[in-house]
Amino acid sequence: MRRLLLLAALLGGGALAQTALPGVLTLRFLDVGQGDAVLITAPEGQSLLYDGGRSEKRMTELLTQYGVKSLAVVAASHGDADHITGLIPAVQRFKPKFFLNNGIAATTQTFGKLTASVKAAGTQGLLASDRVINLGSVKVTVLPPPPSMPRGDQNLNSVGLLVEYGTFRALMTGDSETAETQGWLKTYPASKLGPIDVYKSIHHGARNGDSSAWLKAVRPRNVVIGVGPNNYGHPTSEALALYKGVGAAIYRTDLNGTVTVTVQPGGKYTLNTEKGTGTTPQTRPGAATPVSPVPRAPTPIPTLPPSSVTYPNCAAVRAAGKAPLLIGQPGYSRKLDRDGDGRACE
Repeated sequence: MRRLLLLAALLGGGALAQTALPGVLTLRFLDVGQGDAVLITAPEGQSLLYDGGRSEKRMTELLTQYGVKSLAVVAASHGDADHITGLIPAVQRFKPKFFLNNGIAATTQTFGKLTASVKAAGTQGLLASDRVINLGSVKVTVLPPPPSMPRGDQNLNSVGLLVEYGTFRALMTGDSETAETQGWLKTYPASKLGPIDVYKSIHHGARNGDSSAWLKAVRPRNVVIGVGPNNYGHPTSEALALYKGVGAAIYRTDLNGTVTVTVQPGGKYTLNTEKGTGTTPQTRPGAATPVSPVPRAPTPIPTLPPSSVTYPNCAAVRAAGKAPLLIGQPGYSRKLDRDGDGRACE
C-alpha cells in the first residue's frame, strides 16, 4: 500500500490555460472502448482528465483529436488498467501539476509505469479527501472513498468527482460497488448528490454497480455508459432497467462514440454524440436542443458590457459578500482579476 503526497489544489493560473470557448465548460466522455475516460475543460482552458481508458495509443489519438494542449490534473478513479492505462501518455506528454488518486497502489506493471511517469514528470500526488478543486471557474468536489472500505479492494475505493458550473452538475464515481455507494449515502445528503444532469454509469453498467437506492439519491437526467466490446455483459440489462426506471436518457460510447456535453454560463447544457442520438433521448429541464459539434478553434474572450455595479477593490467585494466574482457577474472587472482567470478577488 502506498500513499501519495497530499496537497491542496487551486487551479486558476493562466499558464495552464488552453483552447477553450469563453464562458463554456466542456465535458467529453471519451470513446476509449471498454473503459472510462472523461476530459473536462473549464471555460478558462484548464483541463482535468478523469481516467484514461485501457489503451495508450487510443488516448494519444484522442488528446490529439481534441486539440489538448495541457492538463492541469489527471485523476485515477482507481488503479484498474481500463481506467489508468491512457493516463500514462497523458502524464508523459503534458506533465500535469497534480495526480489525484485513492492512495492505494495496484500491483500491476501498468500502475508501476503510471507512477514512474508521474515521478519523471514532476507531477505531485494528490490523495483523494474532502476537498474542492477550483478548475478555473468550475467547482470540482472530490468524493473520497468512505473510511470503512477494505483497503485492498480497488473498486470499493473508487474516487468520485462532482462537477458544478452554474446550475449544471455532473457526477462520476469510477467502478464503485454497492458498499461504497451505501457509504456515500451515509456521508452526503441527497441534496448534495442529486439531481445530476449528466451521470457516468458506475462500472460500465455492471450488475454490481448502480442500485435503485443510489440512483434515487442521484436522480440522473442523462446517463453516459463508458463501454466497448467485452465479455462481461456490460452494460447489463439490470443496469439499463435502473436507468430507464429513473427516467434518464441513456448514451453509450460503444453506440454513440464520444459524448460531448457543452455547458453555458448559468448551467444550460447540450449533449452531442459522434453518432446516433442515445438509446432513450429525452427532453430535460435545463437542457437545450442538441446542436452541432462544438468548434474547437480558439475564440477571443468577448468584451463585456459595462456593469452598473462597481467595486473599487477586493476589500469592497468581500465586504459585500460577493467574492469571488466570476466573469459576467455584476461588478466583475479586469483590474480585480489579477491572474486573468475569470475569477476576481479569489
